[in-house]
Amino acid sequence: MEKIEGAAVCRCVESPYLRPLTLHYRQNGIQKSWDFMKTHDSVAILMFNSTSRTLVLVKQFRPAVYAGEIERRFPGCLAATDQDMPQGLQPLPGVLGVTYELCAGLVDQPGLSLEEVACKEAWEECGYRLIPSDLQRITTYRSGVGLTSSRQTMFYAEVTDAQRGSTGGGLVEEGEIIEVVNLPLDGAQAFADDPDVPKTLGVIFGISWLLSRVGPSLRAQ
Repeated sequence: MEKIEGAAVCRCVESPYLRPLTLHYRQNGIQKSWDFMKTHDSVAILMFNSTSRTLVLVKQFRPAVYAGEIERRFPGCLAATDQDMPQGLQPLPGVLGVTYELCAGLVDQPGLSLEEVACKEAWEECGYRLIPSDLQRITTYRSGVGLTSSRQTMFYAEVTDAQRGSTGGGLVEEGEIIEVVNLPLDGAQAFADDPDVPKTLGVIFGISWLLSRVGPSLRAQ
């Protein structure tokens, strides 16, 4: 996962995942404009394995995070995005692009409900067989409001070892390399509070929600 070689960057001409746009509008009589990205909505699944008493997280390499870390160390290196030919970047350890996240996925398949998308992702990424009735909707929120218009819906599911039918790991045909991480419940708060552990806001919020809403009953078991 962390062996990254030949990193290069160029301008994104076309993508099925995002589209840059500019909104022109008048607010209180003042003409304004704002650049933003049209992106897909998504789902995230906070899973707690009651057999092992662990939170089920995923760990994967995120190219955007990696490129951002290179830019922080070598300011201006991403200026090559104005060019059509890929320009090589300074190599850095791949671990700088690895993050801990909730199991999640894009809502980009017509005809599937949010619950069905969540069940699909739980199987592909983590190997757990879920059906929509296994899911409890936690909330829906906006993500990246200064840049995107997308929404993410978070679900909670309590799972057991008996529901795990594969090792997960993502879809090989889509180039996914995902590691399933089992985080002990007793160490969850320390994990969320540690600024040196690269994680998404969804992980922090999910742990907080679990410990406050479900944690008391889990500790009583």
